Amino acid sequence: MAREFIGIDAPKYPEIEVALVGEDGNAVAIMGRVSNALKKAGVSQDEINAYLDESMSGDYDNLLATAVKWVAVA
Repeated sequence: MAREFIGIDAPKYPEIEVALVGEDGNAVAIMGRVSNALKKAGVSQDEINAYLDESMSGDYDNLLATAVKWVAVA
């Protein structure tokens, strides 16, 4: 279930929930979990590539912010 916070927009795909808390915090592992969840939900490869490009466009904080922007993070 997606959570909404004051001042933060709902994720692009709120119906896709990805567990990050208590999981490997490695950047590649995070991108893999999110991209696999997107693929499993039937999101197009072009859209998944856009997520990956955005994730890799900055530092680790950007990677986490991008995950939250795209999916519901648990």
